[in-house]
Amino acid sequence: MSERLKWLAAAAASCVLAWVAYTTASAAGSKAEIARTIKSDVAELIAGLNAHDPDRATRFDAPDMVSMESGRPPSVGKDADRRGMTQAFQYAPSWHVGLVEETVDVSDSGDMAVYRSTYNQDFVNDGTPMTEKVNFLAGFLRQADGSWKIGWQVVCAQERPHKKGAEKQGGLK
Repeated sequence: MSERLKWLAAAAASCVLAWVAYTTASAAGSKAEIARTIKSDVAELIAGLNAHDPDRATRFDAPDMVSMESGRPPSVGKDADRRGMTQAFQYAPSWHVGLVEETVDVSDSGDMAVYRSTYNQDFVNDGTPMTEKVNFLAGFLRQADGSWKIGWQVVCAQERPHKKGAEKQGGLK
């Protein structure tokens, strides 16, 4: 191999290594940025829930999203989720959700993220203030326009509802 070809091969290898290092470093920064975006989107969703606004509560739903919750069949589609939210707001006008903890896992490719959280869900049942801890798990998918939408979500109680202020029951029984 001529000296010129060796030099070109070394330059090409250096460019490839620099590109790999750059994309790896920018992916790590992008993951943190994506996680912040997802957390901000969920904060807006929770604000919509607490305002009992079905449009705000479903703003980040993908058109074909799947929602699963304990005690009911899955619903499919943003419109079905909006209808379900409307019914929930009518049934439980005191319903309020408060964040306990949250985390976001972002795929290496940066096109998917999983949001995992625990919330306290407060409501009034027959005049008695009640609360329960719930898990919320959601799969976010990057859209062609760069925005993030929920492709699926799961809500599951960690404990039975109990009187607010009373000692918690140790899990579902």
